[in-house]
Amino acid sequence: MKKRIILLTVLAILFTMSAFAQMGEGKPSPAASASCDLGGGKTVKTDYSSPRMKGRKIYGGLVPFGEVWRTGADEATTFVTSADVVVGGKNVPAGRYTIFTVPTADKWTLIINKKTGEWGIPYKYKSDELVRVDMNVSKLPAPVENFTIGYDRSGSGCTLRIDWETTRASVKVSAK
Repeated sequence: MKKRIILLTVLAILFTMSAFAQMGEGKPSPAASASCDLGGGKTVKTDYSSPRMKGRKIYGGLVPFGEVWRTGADEATTFVTSADVVVGGKNVPAGRYTIFTVPTADKWTLIINKKTGEWGIPYKYKSDELVRVDMNVSKLPAPVENFTIGYDRSGSGCTLRIDWETTRASVKVSAK
């Protein structure tokens, strides 16, 4: 009887740990994703880890200005498109990519890189870059605690937006 109770207790603990791991509970930067339907069966999807502000100075602090940033936490952020798209005026063929950014106080650059599966930093993938595009930068009306990537449907495409602290960086994405 005693062995049975121990076995059931161990199984319950393992089940609970598995459930929390799948939900991202307890992770400082839980997994998140965003996607946009460009119409005609064409989609873009971004998977990333979402760090929290936790009272820290983000841009110009935790995330240094003028340096390549993994754009999130942990594993590098992915950008997957099911069809050829135009990002910030530059052509991006259908495929799976990694995105990085270079934030500054008033200008951001989005890097779409062909190398996938990396941790994120240090950045040593310049030779694998597909494109670099300028992003629009604006100030948010209130601080955003959780780093967020999202897509807003706009006209014939979507606007990719990155929100954290009091900054929004955005760029237009449309089907080619």
